[in-house]
Amino acid sequence: MPDNNAPSPRTKLVREPQRAVYDRQQIDAILDEAFICHVGFVADGQPFVIPTGFGRSGDHLYIHGSAASRMLRTLDQGIPVCVTVTLLDGLVLARSIFNHSMNYRSVVVLGTARIVSDPAEKLEALRLLSEHILPGRWAESRFPNEKELKATTVLKLPISEASAKVRSGPPIDDDEDYSFDTWAGVIPLTTAVGAPIPEERCHREPPSYVAHYARPKRS
Repeated sequence: MPDNNAPSPRTKLVREPQRAVYDRQQIDAILDEAFICHVGFVADGQPFVIPTGFGRSGDHLYIHGSAASRMLRTLDQGIPVCVTVTLLDGLVLARSIFNHSMNYRSVVVLGTARIVSDPAEKLEALRLLSEHILPGRWAESRFPNEKELKATTVLKLPISEASAKVRSGPPIDDDEDYSFDTWAGVIPLTTAVGAPIPEERCHREPPSYVAHYARPKRS
């Protein structure tokens, strides 16, 4: 694991540096709570940012998709990639429009990815992707068959250059604005889990990991 408190020149925050987080445990916690990452890259001079699912194992992220995916085929050529996740925790309402903000936790990972060619590692990566979204589901589902595995590409990206940016707390107004008579504060935002809805041909009761589904708690 890289040094927990040593950002690279590319990941060191310049704007709002007081919000920077370089501790790997906190970075990993944000990654583990998020559902979707956005993968940024340039192909033939055109920038792309693609949302996709992901999973983490130790010091690596795994990203998967169709074997025909332009994103995955392009990234395996060793071009630079930027992967980001963001968790939105609240809307911050200040007295002035200029000082409105959001409470959030975000991570940026820079590097180059490679295709996972070892069959055992590829299957394990797919398990990690599944368990990242819904822990316990992999063991109760049909495993991918040979045709499905052939149609799927998995990329592995080291978390060797990464930083987080976090904003929390109330609004910060200019001194002269505290006399302005308007409501100021935070509207908290959370991901709410609804009651499971069974498919019409499913007659089983939902297992515990479905009935009591929850994302990792913020530490």
